[in-house]
This record gives sequence, structure tokens and C-alpha cells, in this order.
Amino acid sequence: MISVTEATANAGALKRLSDQGVSIWLDDLSRGRITSGNLAELVASSHVVGVTTNPSIFQAAIGSGAGYEEQLADLAVRGVTVDEAVRMMTTADVRAAADVLRPVHEATGGRDGRVSIEVDPRLAHDTAATIAEAKQLAWLVDRPNVMIKIPATEAGLPAITEVVARGISVNVTLIFSLERYRAVMDAYLAGLERAQAAGLDLSTIHSVASFFVSRVDSEIDKRLTLLGTDEALALKGRAALANARLAYEAYGDVFGGDRWLALAGARANKQRPLWASTGVKDPAYKDTLYVDELVAPGTVNTMPEATLNAVRDHGEITGDTVSGGYAQARADLGAVERLGISYDEVVRQLEDEGVAKFETAWQDLLDAVTKSLLSKGVDA
Repeated sequence: MISVTEATANAGALKRLSDQGVSIWLDDLSRGRITSGNLAELVASSHVVGVTTNPSIFQAAIGSGAGYEEQLADLAVRGVTVDEAVRMMTTADVRAAADVLRPVHEATGGRDGRVSIEVDPRLAHDTAATIAEAKQLAWLVDRPNVMIKIPATEAGLPAITEVVARGISVNVTLIFSLERYRAVMDAYLAGLERAQAAGLDLSTIHSVASFFVSRVDSEIDKRLTLLGTDEALALKGRAALANARLAYEAYGDVFGGDRWLALAGARANKQRPLWASTGVKDPAYKDTLYVDELVAPGTVNTMPEATLNAVRDHGEITGDTVSGGYAQARADLGAVERLGISYDEVVRQLEDEGVAKFETAWQDLLDAVTKSLLSKGVDA
């Protein structure tokens, strides 16, 4: 973690990014980050205006036990189940982070200052359970600037509509394909239409659509490397950016259409694209690749702290690097397809792996908390 003095001295690239209309969110949360004042420092000095979490982040934070000892002891005395213990700890952290970001939320009219918490990943293929969990999480956190994360699985789509229709702000996660992204936008609009019919104030409902970036390159690059031809190798590192740029084109189409304009007249908010998985996996690529090359107004980029620090230090923010690149993006994805790499197969695999990864992280967290509760003499 960096000091506020260091952050302020080197925040030029982050300011330029923010000035371009990109909201900078931190893809990390821990109790230590909150209690030390680090999160508040990042908000004050590094243009951070939101926080995202996921099961892997909580597994890393709570699994270590650091900062959670007192609450674990209290939960053990109460004899709670391990699932309840985990939810009490995760919602406490999200509530505290939401309080830190509340001034940002108020200053931006609810657009930013958001903290996201994900439904239990084991429910990714259960619509009814996802809806029930989302309602429960919104009630537990009880902050106007919370966003409930719902995965963009087939079962997640009707859950998104139902939760938005109830007036709950949603972060749709694990989006990899352009087709699924359009279905996510449709689910959001359907939710807004139902909320409007129910007489809710649409201006209070916000949403982002988390479009994953680096994992697309990781999978397609692996297949290009196996082919090994000059043509294949020349396409490495281009698919993820192409995919994201075409997602932004789709966003412009949907939120410039007649269906959206009717809702905009009722003070509805656009569902902004959020670039997720922006930490570079391949050391051969510049570590700010998925920030420098995905600058576009009305977007969110959520970064792990290492990426945030890299952008602050040597990010090259030169203006919009998305709009106008759609023809090249289609050409890049088309070239990958012509080499026999199926786009549909890749994105389907990535969604399956994404859900499985979060399920594993959640189970690891449950196991760690179970061990902690048992060590205190309580049968979890």
C-alpha cells in the first residue's frame, strides 16, 4: 500500500483517465485496507471512486484471518453456521467501504461511490435462489451505494430483471461474449420497465455490466501459440481489446435506441460497461495495456492495486482509444475465427471456468472460516 503523499505526487495519469470519463474503481477490499485508512487515501488522492469485490478477493482477505479475529471470536461464541459467519464478515466490510465512499456517491448523484458484493457463486445456475440472495444482501448491507453482483449466466439473466425491477442496483459480472452482453443489457432494460410500471423512481437504480478482458487474451493467445504460424502469433494480444471495443459499440447501439430513450425520459440511468479482469496476465505485455487501450467516456475500469499503481506510474492516457476502432476489432476477431479458433467455444469455456473459479474460492473461504470457528471450540 502506498502513502497519500506518494499517490498525490504521481496521480497525473489517473487524473487524465478520470477526465476522459472513465470511473476508476478498485478491484480489492479487505478490513485492513479500510481500518488503516488506505481506501480513504486512494479515494482522496488517486481518483478511486468505487470498489468491486468477488469471492476470490474475500477468500484472500478473510482466509488469512488478519483483522477478523475479534469478529470470528464473537461469531464463534454465538454458535453461528459457517455460511452465516462468512456473510456477516463480508457484508460488514462492504458496509464499511460504502461508508467511506458515501461522499463520492452523493457528489456524483449515485453514479459512483459504489461498492459491489456478489451473490453466493454456488447459486449461479439457480434463478430463484439468486434473486433471494440478492434481496438478502441488499438488506444486510443496507447502504444506498451498494451494488449486488449477479453473474451473467443464463439463469442470471431473469434474476437481473427481477432484482432491478425491485429497485436494487446491480453489477452484472462474468460477461465474456457479445451475444450475452446484449442479453444483459436487455435484462436491465426489462427490469427498468417493470420498475417504472411499479411506480419506482428510476433515477435511484444504477447498474454496470462487467465485461472481462484479460482472460479472453489468455485463452485465445494459448490457442494461437499452439498453432505457431506467423499469422497466428501476430494476432496475440489483440482479441481481448477487440472484444471489449465491440462491446462498447453494442452499448452505444442499445443506449442510443428508442427503447432506451423512453426510459431516459423517466430519468433512468444507463448501464455502464465496466472493464474487469484488467490485470495483465502475460508479462510480455505492458502492464497498463487494458487501461491505456480501453479509454472511452461513460465506462468504468476496475483495477487491482498493482494495475492502479502501474497506471499512476507510467500509464499512457492519450484520449479515447475505443471509439472508431470497431472495424479493426471485427477484423481481428474474424482473423482468429478463420484460423479455426471458435469464438463461441472460447467465451462459453471462459464463463464456465469463471463460475467454477469463484465457487472454488468461496469453498476455500468457507473451509478457512470453518477451521477458525472449530479452533474456538464451536461446531461449525
